[in-house]
Amino acid sequence: MTSGLYIHVPFCVKKCNYCDFYSIGGKNTVADEYITAVKNEIKKYDNVQWKTVYFGGGTPSLLTPQQVTDILRELDIVPDAEITLEANPETVTLEKLQGYRKAGVNRISFGVQTAKQQSLETLGRIHSNQKVTEAFENAKKAGFDNISGDVMLGLPEYTNKELDDTVELLSELGATHISAYMLKIEQGTPFAKNVPQNLPDEDKMSDFYLYACEKIESMGYKQYEISNFAKDGCQSQHNNIYWKLENYVGIGPSAHSCFDGKRFYYPRDIKQFIENPQTIPDGEVDIDEYIMLSLRLKSGLNLAELGDKWHKELTPLQLKKLEMLEKQGFITFENNTVSLTPKGFLMENAIACEIMM
Repeated sequence: MTSGLYIHVPFCVKKCNYCDFYSIGGKNTVADEYITAVKNEIKKYDNVQWKTVYFGGGTPSLLTPQQVTDILRELDIVPDAEITLEANPETVTLEKLQGYRKAGVNRISFGVQTAKQQSLETLGRIHSNQKVTEAFENAKKAGFDNISGDVMLGLPEYTNKELDDTVELLSELGATHISAYMLKIEQGTPFAKNVPQNLPDEDKMSDFYLYACEKIESMGYKQYEISNFAKDGCQSQHNNIYWKLENYVGIGPSAHSCFDGKRFYYPRDIKQFIENPQTIPDGEVDIDEYIMLSLRLKSGLNLAELGDKWHKELTPLQLKKLEMLEKQGFITFENNTVSLTPKGFLMENAIACEIMM
């Protein structure tokens, strides 16, 4: 059996003001006892071949190259597997990036967010634009030719120029992949307790998203998912596993899995994960998930596959609604496949509900 593997690294130098992912701030290193716990959990899947590995966080670039090496040595990895490590530009050096590359990491993903220094400070990011440039240049020197950059849209006092500057910086630095996410105020974050001023309203946020889709594609990146754009051959293989509901295992506190048709996850508790790791069942994969995730992808939802896999056919009323959505510019409906346009991605949940009814 093959599967993707996600390894959560729940440690950060400093928690960002918007982040609700499970991680502990004030850390500069990852304790070896955590690495041991991860390796012990990996051993439970000794009959699995891993076709992707993804170190996410938190800040995975707090791992030493030796720790990454020790984890990857525990894995039966298929040839030419995509192995990604997320990195904060502030926490990497040329030596460290060379160590990751030697360990087997072949894709790096930098959390850039914006090219505007004031916005970086508002977000609580610890890096500067200079560090972004250094990180990209060092990654290329270390042998990485698949480098992704995260962009955050709709920040306080956001403008199209800030977006342009950020995307153009990534393009100039040689990014092969861009992920563009809209800022959300999540419960329990510093932003939720003290909401920043001058955030764009919903209509303006939609405008920024549509502008971003147009801008990023104009720079030679093809949109393949709601928030993701890539040069040819550089789509995230690991994230495609999520969206296509293929097998993946998540290891670490708060990490979720979808394996052999079942979902389960680890509690958000580092201490428990180290001392007595247990997963909690979270139901089985269902048709609604399949529809929702398929519509996130530019390739869309194939209605013939929906019938073959889930024995569901759309009613005449549902088909009529889809025809109306196509006339309104929210979807394309060709070759029995429903694909959302950028305008349609903004109302993906509502369109999915029309098909799930």
